[in-house]
Amino acid sequence: MPTLPAWPYPRTIAHRGAGRLAPENTLAAFRLGAAHGYRAFEFDVKLSRDGHSFLLHDDTLERTSNGHGPADALTLAELQRLDAGAWHSPAYAGETMPALATIAAYTRANDFCVNVEIKPMPGREAETGHAVARDVRRLWQGTRIPPLLSSFSEEALATAAQTAPALPRALLLDHLPEDWPARLRRLGCIALDANHDCLDADIIACAHANSFRVLCYTPNDPVRVKTLFSWGIDSVITDEVGLISPV
Repeated sequence: MPTLPAWPYPRTIAHRGAGRLAPENTLAAFRLGAAHGYRAFEFDVKLSRDGHSFLLHDDTLERTSNGHGPADALTLAELQRLDAGAWHSPAYAGETMPALATIAAYTRANDFCVNVEIKPMPGREAETGHAVARDVRRLWQGTRIPPLLSSFSEEALATAAQTAPALPRALLLDHLPEDWPARLRRLGCIALDANHDCLDADIIACAHANSFRVLCYTPNDPVRVKTLFSWGIDSVITDEVGLISPV
């Protein structure tokens, strides 16, 4: 039997905080996800103009704030003056874009697990992989369960591995190329983090046979989640924290 790496993370993980019920990647979203019983959170981290780690998914500011232009055109202080909540609903007007340190303080105080997606701006892959891994190592030092680093950028993930080799890593893939096990081995990953649409029981079994854990994004139908669990998936990352009970 293959030896699988330790997997201390909950089987259900809230996507970008509370996904759709609150403005994504904000402290309000984490609090709402926690209110629904979730104990693990996935979120996106990129670098500001002055090199600080902060939470944001997109490469531009328009969709989830009242800002405009590239996300890394502003300093952290300038980013935190933007309104990152009103786009979602009036109840969240004035919500700010959190620094990584803010999320570290909240999740550590509540003993929550985290999956940190390294989300570099184009051309800043290695720089972001290094900076985020360095910051995660420092901010979560001594925690009971280490953060899981993930990224679609193999360059960012490779640099993160050089900077903080002890932090566990997962490669994000929207589709599965034939050489996906070799890519995970090359990056020293413990897990495959794939689009749930490209997974089936055989792929999950193959991953486990190759000593990789498997998590996926973002199944939002409870029936689909049940099927994924029946196939042996280790964790699912979902938006629907109100529909899918935390496990």
